[in-house]
Amino acid sequence: MAEVEEEISGDIVVPETEEKPGMSITLSNAGAREWIQKKRASVRPWTEFLKTSQFSKPKSVKEVTSRVVSNIETYQSNYLFVFVGLLVYCLLTSPLLIVALVVLFGACYWIRVRNDSKKLALFGYEFTVFQQYGVVGLLSFPLFYIAGATSAVFWVIGASFFFIMLHAVMFEPLGERDDDEITMEEVSFGQ
Repeated sequence: MAEVEEEISGDIVVPETEEKPGMSITLSNAGAREWIQKKRASVRPWTEFLKTSQFSKPKSVKEVTSRVVSNIETYQSNYLFVFVGLLVYCLLTSPLLIVALVVLFGACYWIRVRNDSKKLALFGYEFTVFQQYGVVGLLSFPLFYIAGATSAVFWVIGASFFFIMLHAVMFEPLGERDDDEITMEEVSFGQ
């Protein structure tokens, strides 16, 4: 049979991604990348989020619950940034915790690089990558305990809850001013 040579040619069009200016994060997981892009896109303006004229004391428990629900729906992405900001603050003020994280991520990087070239074997037993990460994780627990990671985690959770709930309770949602409150009255016809 005679071989037939066909010429194949064409242009590949790579779709451009819309990126906002600022810090970019590269993730291998498409779902996580999409979630982060949605959160970044739904951040409300910080001037609106911190508008001092909108802060007021709620009049009733019903108003507190409606404010919390409305503000959490509206400013969910802003609250996420508040949480991340408190997390970064906690890390920057705890140098030993930074050292523990650097050691953990350095060991994980070393495992990844080492397994690309050759596998780790001790006493004739070859360890899988999963087992190596497990050993690094177990060995990092005492280091994180010494660095005070548990108190840092609970501080970040507590401080985030406090500031987020304070804003959600005290911030009157835009467009929902009760200056012209509508009251319903019973109307009777013909009697």
